[in-house]
Amino acid sequence: MNRWIPALLKAALVLCIVLPDIVSKGVQGVETSAPWIGTWSASPSITDDAGFNNQTLRQIVHTSIGGGSARIQLSNLFGSEPLVIGEARIARGAGGQETVVGSDRAVTFGGQPNVTIPVGASVSSDPVAFEVPPLADVAISLYLPVQTAPRSTGHVDGLQDIYVAAGDVAADPVFTGGNTFSPGGQSYYFLTSLDVLNPAATGAVVTFGASITDGIESSVNANRRWPNRLAIRLQQAGMAVGVLNQGISGNTFFTNNAGQAGLKRFDRDVLQQPGVEWVVISDDAINDLNTDTPPTARRLIGALRQLIERAHRANIKAICSTLTPFAATGSVEAARQDINAFILSPTSGCDAVLDQAKAVSDPANPAVLLPAYNSGDNLHPNEAGLQAIADAMDLDALTAGAPVQAP
Repeated sequence: MNRWIPALLKAALVLCIVLPDIVSKGVQGVETSAPWIGTWSASPSITDDAGFNNQTLRQIVHTSIGGGSARIQLSNLFGSEPLVIGEARIARGAGGQETVVGSDRAVTFGGQPNVTIPVGASVSSDPVAFEVPPLADVAISLYLPVQTAPRSTGHVDGLQDIYVAAGDVAADPVFTGGNTFSPGGQSYYFLTSLDVLNPAATGAVVTFGASITDGIESSVNANRRWPNRLAIRLQQAGMAVGVLNQGISGNTFFTNNAGQAGLKRFDRDVLQQPGVEWVVISDDAINDLNTDTPPTARRLIGALRQLIERAHRANIKAICSTLTPFAATGSVEAARQDINAFILSPTSGCDAVLDQAKAVSDPANPAVLLPAYNSGDNLHPNEAGLQAIADAMDLDALTAGAPVQAP
């Protein structure tokens, strides 16, 4: 008899665990009244791979803020069959696939070392007494004892090598037998967030957008996306604000071609993030415009108004980003300018503006990227451009206070 069948049955008792934001006492002795705050996240979509079977995945995430306790969230949102997690561990990253000796901790689910996540569901782990460092690598290891579905839940274009090894080596600092596993732009699998308990934290800002937010054209394993650079600025300013990247390359407001449409995933990827106080509505509309049949500026402005209103109903401040240039002409460029004029207007309802267009466009020709910031495709800023976007954020926008009311 497969030894995992009893685990499957037992796990039915702890399906779809969702811990409240206010934790009184965790199974590993974590006791606090502070809310959970996200320190890292990746928006789930559909990955395309052969699946895993009796293998361990070690995935490296780069934190924004630190904390004295941690929990992880796993998702089977787009899976076609239940997902069995045989063991999960968390440890400090030591470079590559290795972890810092002695830092490893077990991650449990409802007091159990294993969990089965049904199709379409997500699970939060129990709190773990684990010192999460700010601006550092943390390794999350998942043992997958039975075959996973070939098309699974994860994040494509994660720009971070992950590692796979045969058998259960989740607790092994060396990760014996491990190899780099990097199809699909170094995808993440099943792991959607790392949360911390940090009484000094004032909340999290979610950066919501497409490939520019996702960091395309930045270096693999280097954490040079503009949200990473923003996290550094916040730390240097002494501000304990988590930065959560919810960009999906190719994402648009209206279609499900690259992840779920922005209007559909906004509640899950923004409003339901732990500790979220602010959202930066970034570059989805660029992909809507950069098509053969672009929507009108009026329709895109309507989508922006809807997201601003939904954020405000959840008492979350909306920071609106202007759309960066992509060498468009005619009616498409006119629509981009109309949208940016709306965002910059006092009647937009935005609580603040991140003027990405001003940060990276060529002053001599605002319809194109400044050559020093052009990655070469006339669409995506290079690493210097991503730094310029992070530098353009007014950190005073990430302070307390009620959202504005739209006129």
